[in-house]
Amino acid sequence: MGVSRRAGDLPPFIVMDVLERAQELQAQGRDIIHLEVGEPDFDTPEAIKAAAQKAMTGGQTHYTHSLGLLELRQAIAAHYGRRYGVTVDPGRVLVSSGTSPAMLLMFAALIEPGQGHEVILSDPCYACYPNFINFVGGQVARVPVAEDDAFQYRPEAIAAAMNAKTRAIVINSPANPTGQLLDAGRMAAIAALAPGRPGGPYVVSDEIYHGLVYEGREHSILEFTQDAFVLGGFSKLHAMTGWRLGYLIMPQAYVRPLQKMHQNFAICAPSMAQWAGVAALTQAEDDLARMVGVYAQRRRVMIDGLRGLGFKIPHEPCGAFYVLTRCDHLDPDDYRLAFHILENAGVAVTPGRDFGPGGHGFLRFSYANSQENILRAMARLAEYLARFYPNRAGG
Repeated sequence: MGVSRRAGDLPPFIVMDVLERAQELQAQGRDIIHLEVGEPDFDTPEAIKAAAQKAMTGGQTHYTHSLGLLELRQAIAAHYGRRYGVTVDPGRVLVSSGTSPAMLLMFAALIEPGQGHEVILSDPCYACYPNFINFVGGQVARVPVAEDDAFQYRPEAIAAAMNAKTRAIVINSPANPTGQLLDAGRMAAIAALAPGRPGGPYVVSDEIYHGLVYEGREHSILEFTQDAFVLGGFSKLHAMTGWRLGYLIMPQAYVRPLQKMHQNFAICAPSMAQWAGVAALTQAEDDLARMVGVYAQRRRVMIDGLRGLGFKIPHEPCGAFYVLTRCDHLDPDDYRLAFHILENAGVAVTPGRDFGPGGHGFLRFSYANSQENILRAMARLAEYLARFYPNRAGG
């Protein structure tokens, strides 16, 4: 049909397939409880919405600087100074329409097609990382992480996977889909593996779930090296998924190349969303604390509920809003199981294979839904297990 190979070969984002089937069932009158998508159910805080409205009525509706509003880049830099004690030059910040476009531009700047350039990922990892890398002509090197090791990235395993073609090591803490944190020692060791020298590998730290931590403390890679890439945004912590606002902090050598790509392919992020981002970083502290407190309660309810159903969770996740738990005691095919649960229990969950080979045999549950709905989902799952797996529900 004339479709390019890279477009035709792009795999689906399976969680969206689950969501779309769930929506079809809802259109038929079914009541579906959504535990599949990683989207906050909270409304965007009022101060953030008010800032966007002020920008619109005040005529701030035009193109901004291609790197983003200086006021927002300064606010991002100040945020990193307050939270992590690091100095960030606002000139090294690129504001984008969500984190994903920034990721695409970043990998395009790091990877030369046809050269066999590799990017190291944990396995399992966020479903779209490999697709970005492959789309721009790179290759993925997967480093397995294990459930009984709290899905921890081990620096020695990363070192063993590195070679002359390695361009980047991607870390994600708190992590999707596991909800786990990297401790400071591991992050320092990973930073030492990728000093960011010309031609060598860089650490790419996806920090989109920072702030959503319930035990321990998250760290930015910038605490250990300035020669790294940081991906961040407003979708998760600030409940701003539809605003499409993210950012990239980058080494100085990459600023102008990425700026030129952004000028050509996007021009700038929406101006009103950028002014909302300033308010998100300066006026929404109480709202964020309230939301994080609610997530913490939901996390406890979900972990206890899943364990009560026989799912084993040897190491409790302590960040983001996900629980990844083994399900192969029920069905070795997690994809089949997820859709069977959806059709027969009215509960939407994500099959682990969406997150790589290491996710096979797992299901991901999101607690970005109300406590009431989580309890309803656990009750439905109990009925489902009693009906279809009466002798295997206990693991």
